[in-house]
Amino acid sequence: MGQTTIGQTPSAILHTQGGVWVNGYEAQDSAAVFTGDLLETKPGFSATLTIEGSTVLIQAQSVAKLEANLLALDHGGVSVTTSTSFKVRVNCLTVVPVSNEWNQYDVADLNGTVQVAARKSDVNVDHDTSHHKPSPENPASQGGSVHEGEQHSYNEATLCGAAARTTGGYALNPKWIAAGAVGTGILIWVLLHGSGTNPLSASQP
Repeated sequence: MGQTTIGQTPSAILHTQGGVWVNGYEAQDSAAVFTGDLLETKPGFSATLTIEGSTVLIQAQSVAKLEANLLALDHGGVSVTTSTSFKVRVNCLTVVPVSNEWNQYDVADLNGTVQVAARKSDVNVDHDTSHHKPSPENPASQGGSVHEGEQHSYNEATLCGAAARTTGGYALNPKWIAAGAVGTGILIWVLLHGSGTNPLSASQP
């Protein structure tokens, strides 16, 4: 798929029933996924990543990139069940399970608001302050912890300096396009989807 290297060990197995793309190619069920691969789920379709000690449900209309023990979420939502502290990063925020025991949490990034819900055990929300300083009048904006059974929301523009997203659509992080431009898969993805300013729909696959 796309930039896969022959002999490279898969980082995860992707389970889907259609409507999911990896590096610009439509994925089949039980496809191998590698570190650095770009994943996209179209409207009405979801995908499940099976990683050693972790399972990640990628919800419909999501874009994410798989990294080492980390999923970088550009837009959409994921549900994570992990015993290996598998993390999710959204821009300058990283959701990190507190313990290596069984954890379950949800992360969503929709229209500039990052929502973190701890379903089982606590998670920390680490804020990379090199991107943007937390609001002095709102210490909670630094991140902190989300305790089991709680849900917190974070303003991405305030914390990370990100531009607000267009309702109903998303723009792919330009750094991802630049980093992957040498790969045929990413080039095809960009050509097919353009700049990402138009929302994906069944009428515009």
